[in-house]
Amino acid sequence: MKEKENEAVIKMADLSFAYPSRDYVFKKFNFDFFHGERIGLVGPNGSGKTTFFHLIMGLLYPAEGKIEIFGKERKVENDFVEIRERIGLVFQDPDDQLFSPTVAEDIAFGPLNLRKNHQETKKILKDTLEILGLYGFENRITYNLSYGEKRLVSLATVWAMQPEILLLDEPTIWLDEETIEKIVRILNSHPHLSYIIISHDKQFLKETTDNIYLMDNGKINRTLFL
Repeated sequence: MKEKENEAVIKMADLSFAYPSRDYVFKKFNFDFFHGERIGLVGPNGSGKTTFFHLIMGLLYPAEGKIEIFGKERKVENDFVEIRERIGLVFQDPDDQLFSPTVAEDIAFGPLNLRKNHQETKKILKDTLEILGLYGFENRITYNLSYGEKRLVSLATVWAMQPEILLLDEPTIWLDEETIEKIVRILNSHPHLSYIIISHDKQFLKETTDNIYLMDNGKINRTLFL
């Protein structure tokens, strides 16, 4: 079912989630996200920001409540296959994202998994390397990259899948100023992108998002935070 125009593409209604033997991270949590939104999410450690992303991607499941994405309720693993093709999650730790021997193989994995042919994948790889300033990295061994380089390659692996929505979890952590500026330029040069960014870097969020919200006590404060 295709989502209606002006309807939220991600909806969470009365959602509750807790890790085993711990208090609820979310209790009756509600959230709507629309195409075209570019929002930043701040909040204390342990407030549920990463958990929130993992629930959207079907890496975790709520105890109660409803998750509706792209006009369809998502309950079980098969429901989230489409989500992982249309929403790109960049993990906080790039080593959780990268698993192929070379940069080219890591970046090409997503398009091939989306059933792109060899020629299409080759073009996507070339374009992605160029956009992210990674030209010449094709045959580099992923394991030997610096942290900042791994960060850019992990973004490239998601970018190559041409997702409709990006979820970026602390994309600037431990990065030098030059690399942060590069990510800012990439995001701002693609105004069609919709995304949610979790970050403690408020200056980065000011430069890349339209609104910044606070997550705390299992709720998102939709009042402008900064």
